[in-house]
Amino acid sequence: MRRDARHRAAVTPRPSPTARLNRAGAASSGARPRREPSVRTLLPRRSVRLAAGAAALLLAVSACGYGSESSGSSDSGSGSGSGAGSDAAGSAAASLSTDQVNIGYFANITHATALIGLDDDGAIRQELGGTEINTQVFNAGPSAIEALNAGAVDLTFIGPNPAVNGFAQSGGQALRVVAGAASGGASLVVNPDTVDGLDDLAGKSIATPQLGNTQDVALLNYLVGEGFEVDPATGRGDVTVLRIPNAEIPNAYESGAIDGAWVPEPSAANLVTRGAETLLDEGELWEDGRYVVTHLIASQSFLEEHPDVVEAVIRGLVTTTDWINDNPEDAKSEANAALEALNGSPLPQEVLDPAFDNVEFLYDPIATSLRDGADHAVAAGLLDETDLTGIYDLALLNKVLADVGKQEITEDGGLGVR
Repeated sequence: MRRDARHRAAVTPRPSPTARLNRAGAASSGARPRREPSVRTLLPRRSVRLAAGAAALLLAVSACGYGSESSGSSDSGSGSGSGAGSDAAGSAAASLSTDQVNIGYFANITHATALIGLDDDGAIRQELGGTEINTQVFNAGPSAIEALNAGAVDLTFIGPNPAVNGFAQSGGQALRVVAGAASGGASLVVNPDTVDGLDDLAGKSIATPQLGNTQDVALLNYLVGEGFEVDPATGRGDVTVLRIPNAEIPNAYESGAIDGAWVPEPSAANLVTRGAETLLDEGELWEDGRYVVTHLIASQSFLEEHPDVVEAVIRGLVTTTDWINDNPEDAKSEANAALEALNGSPLPQEVLDPAFDNVEFLYDPIATSLRDGADHAVAAGLLDETDLTGIYDLALLNKVLADVGKQEITEDGGLGVR
């Protein structure tokens, strides 16, 4: 069942910066067929420690991706980039209801919308105009949820399962999903010398980025479905699940401490360049190969107090998504430049190309896959049942889409605000 990883032709050298605003072309929405929503209560069996450790957390949390350390920054959105229409965006943003917004994201290719949109001349910065943007880079979703709950970030790009946890932990009061960002880009990659196939995982050690993050839930759910017994909290069982930050996984692989990892891009492609093979693309487990890997969430309090700011971020996200899909080669280069600024070095081309090609960028949050992912977390034993109604608020996204003549997103999995 082992399959070789997919490799793509090298991209052309990076051109000069390309305008992002007012570009034509739409990312496909592609919602899956609707079914009746499951009613779940998701209360983590291991509670999240919040405000007391938040300050230390934000200083200590390590950035994920390709060999990076923690990266936090406080930057002003100058809106002075080369994008057409930047003057209009800056003028509109001059009257926003707050002069500061705190935004989180990860140093992953699956977060390329944030990497590009939050760049100095990125569309998100341009839409926010003179509003100061304070950014924080996280290793994985649970840490970002802690920061959101502590008020240290107002919005964050994040995976679905930590968002579900945060919503349930707060009794539905902490956050809303306000837009999609990416689908795909997660794989189980293994050492071919120790793992011959999917039926050869017993006794092996497989890494995920963090307990309860989206890839951790995906691995545990897969193992349960294949008949393996694993304690979800400790990771001990027929297969050993080790929670290791993305940046440390390559060294763990090369040292022989792990036999593989279920990780997002570019970590999966990084391991392939070190001799690993792709054993399972997670897209094979989902209808049409499409599932949410990254979406944008907002603190409910910030959304209520500053909807204009959230709308500006969403408008920049939509513009950035269209630009990525219209200009994939330029987008690869610009995302890589952002990763270099965060990590001190760019991704090698043999990592960048397959990593980028394995991700689909779109603003549809693919709500039905979040609902199914929540069910997976329950089945894996990480979560208890809860009602997720209200986790989605797509009103501002649909306002932005209507403003630019795009089709609105009508599918919220039955979990939208009522």
